[in-house]
Amino acid sequence: MTTSAASSALTPSADLPLVIVGAGPIGLAAAAQAQSRGLATVVLEAGDAPGASVRRWGHVRLFSPWRELVDPVAEQLLSSTGWVAPDPDGYPTGGEWVELYLAPLAAALEATDEVEIRFGRRVVGVARYGRDRLVAADRERLPLTIHTQTATGARARLNAAAVVDASGTWTRPNPLGGDGYPAAGETEHADRITYGIPDLTDPAVAARYAGKRVAVAGAGASAQNVLVGLGALAKDHPETRVVWLVRRPGTADAFGGGDNDQLEQRGALGSSAQRAVTDGPVTVMTSFRTSDIELDEDAGQGRLRLTSFADLGTGAAPADNGKVVDAIDEVIVVTGFRPDHTWLSQVQLDLDGELDAPARLADEIHPAWHSCGSVSPHGADRLRQPEPGLYLAGMKSYGRAPSFLAMTGFEQVRSIVAEVAGDQEAADRVELVLPDSGVCGGSGLFDGAPADVGCCGTSAEPELVSIGTPAGGCGPSCG
Repeated sequence: MTTSAASSALTPSADLPLVIVGAGPIGLAAAAQAQSRGLATVVLEAGDAPGASVRRWGHVRLFSPWRELVDPVAEQLLSSTGWVAPDPDGYPTGGEWVELYLAPLAAALEATDEVEIRFGRRVVGVARYGRDRLVAADRERLPLTIHTQTATGARARLNAAAVVDASGTWTRPNPLGGDGYPAAGETEHADRITYGIPDLTDPAVAARYAGKRVAVAGAGASAQNVLVGLGALAKDHPETRVVWLVRRPGTADAFGGGDNDQLEQRGALGSSAQRAVTDGPVTVMTSFRTSDIELDEDAGQGRLRLTSFADLGTGAAPADNGKVVDAIDEVIVVTGFRPDHTWLSQVQLDLDGELDAPARLADEIHPAWHSCGSVSPHGADRLRQPEPGLYLAGMKSYGRAPSFLAMTGFEQVRSIVAEVAGDQEAADRVELVLPDSGVCGGSGLFDGAPADVGCCGTSAEPELVSIGTPAGGCGPSCG
């Protein structure tokens, strides 16, 4: 067995462990893979418990069944403790995923000699030991240094042979603004804005939106979850009204594959959302890319006015004639998520300039042309970074692309850990079969620009996430 020249020359040991950032589904799967190979491993988690981000969308049901949400090696470890696997054909909520799988897995891992999980440790920096990014010589022969910070501000350092960044994207929701930055007034009116899918089954949360005029921004599965939830709320509170803000010029292809979607629950969600739009309290505002949010003095009662960027012809100068939505009480933003690379500023990265994903993976996942089930098998070879021993995995490895599945991440970390252990043959032997989807590419194209038709025979905004985020990152559209 040989070690790739692009990987670290160091082998994990008690003094220089493998460090995994994030104790979510993919981070814990990586730890299970490492434990099975006898590698000393430390998992660093910013939250106070396993699956901290998943818990925040715990009320949302995943698209994938249990059989696709449990890492095979993790299952072996759990089975040795007497753990009983859930019904493989059942569809858990995020909360059930944590309670019935992630929490028991974390406990089983901590009970081993190889794995230590440190909660309340936010990673704020990674560097080569005693070197900044400009020092090129012999980097692979020096350990990586991870800088952490607790909730009280106490900082510490930990040296590592290799690092797997499985921190996800949940903590970085995309803003309401249509150009990728917060809209003017978005920060000032943050008390009226929710990012992600609110739990409308919670009476306190439902009371916030009942009888109100609510703007929903986003067109993926998370937005569909919100539309369905608000539609149900309107049955008990008929005065509830919803304005659906869609950046595209139409919604005909926004609901996925319906009965033809091989992710059955996602197809059902799309059908329910379509009914909420056609038969419920939803008004659709298309070609709306929010530029400003401000108080609507005419509507009173602290209501808001949202304005869209004006449509421009080629070479035209901006004009002050964007679309306007008045008298809004609440705004729900479900426009996806983005990775945080700020704490990787002192290591060498090779990221796609558009997606913020590993450059060697970007073409395989780009939503503009990535179609149903077309993700190529991939592992360490596409996820390792120029910085020796550093890998991006899980939802974070997809950058801004939303079409991630949990089982994709399980295969990623199987390959990565094999490479870290020096088993290059196993690292290169990657197998991945994704379900065909009725949701294809096209979200990377501007507004109504035509997209190549994929295997589904249509184009739409892909939303196939399964870790950390409401649609746009695992969570709400998860599975």
